[in-house]
Amino acid sequence: MDAATDAFVSHRNLLFTIAYEMLGSAADAEDVLQETWLRWAGVDHGSVENHRAYLVRIVTRQALGRLRTLGRRKESYVGSWLPEPLLTAPDVAEDVELADSVSMAMMLVLETLTPTERAVFVLREVFDVDYDEIATALGKNPAAVRQIAHRARSHVAARRPREVVTQAASREALAAFQRATETGDLQALLDLLAPDVVFLGDGGGVKQAVPRPVTGSSKVARMLLGGLLKVTGWTMEPAQVNGCPALVVRFGGELDTVLAVRVEDGLISGLYAVRNPAKLSHMTEETTLRR
Repeated sequence: MDAATDAFVSHRNLLFTIAYEMLGSAADAEDVLQETWLRWAGVDHGSVENHRAYLVRIVTRQALGRLRTLGRRKESYVGSWLPEPLLTAPDVAEDVELADSVSMAMMLVLETLTPTERAVFVLREVFDVDYDEIATALGKNPAAVRQIAHRARSHVAARRPREVVTQAASREALAAFQRATETGDLQALLDLLAPDVVFLGDGGGVKQAVPRPVTGSSKVARMLLGGLLKVTGWTMEPAQVNGCPALVVRFGGELDTVLAVRVEDGLISGLYAVRNPAKLSHMTEETTLRR
C-alpha cells in the first residue's frame, strides 16, 4: 500500500485537474478523487504496468458518472450556472495551454459538450492521452473515440475565443475595467466592452445575481455602475483565477464575488461573476493544477 499511496499522491494534482476540467466543480472533483483512491486501493498493483494511465482511467470513469449527476443538478439550478473558480498558483499561467483550458471562458465552452465528448476532448486535447487509452477508459473502440474527438474539436473551435490572449493583455484590460468601475466612468467602461459583451452572474439562489445573461455594452455598463454606485464599502483587487488574471470583489473586507473575463481583440467580450458562497471555498488558498 505504501507504493500505491506514493503513486496516487504523485499523480494527485494531475487527477484533480482532469476531474475539474470534466466537471467544472472543485468540490465534485475532490469527491471524484476520493472515489478514485478507494478503487485504486483495491487494485492488484503488481499487475499494473503504468500507474499514471491506470489512475487516469479510473478518474475518467468516476468523473463521467459524476458529470451526468451534475447535469441533472444544473437543470434545477437557480439562475446561470458558472464553473467554480480556483485561486491558482503562478506556475499555471506559465503553461499557456493549461491556463487556456481551465479559463472560465473555455470551461463554459466545455459545458456545451456531451459528457462523453467532454471527456474525450479533455483527455486528448489537454492531456494528450492516446486514443487507445481513451477508448479503454470509456469502453469504446479507438475509431469511435477518434470520431468523437473530431466532433468535439469542431464544436469547441466554433465557440472558443479566436485567439489565446496574453496574460499581460488580460491584466491591462482588467486594470482599465477596475479604474472605470471605481471612478464610475461610464464612457471609459463602454470603451472597454465589446458591443456584444455578455455578462453572467451566478448567485446560486443564495446571493443576488442577474437571473439571465445581460447582453450589450450599454446594458452591461449601466447595470454594473448602477449596482456598484448604490452600495459602499466594496473593493476590487487583482487575483490569478483559473490560470488567468481576474478580479476579486470584497464587501466590508469579506470575499463576495470573483469576476473573470473573456478578452477578444483587446475588448472584454465576456464577464463572469461568481457570487454563490458555496463556490468560493477554493479562493482562500492556491490550487495546484498539473498536466
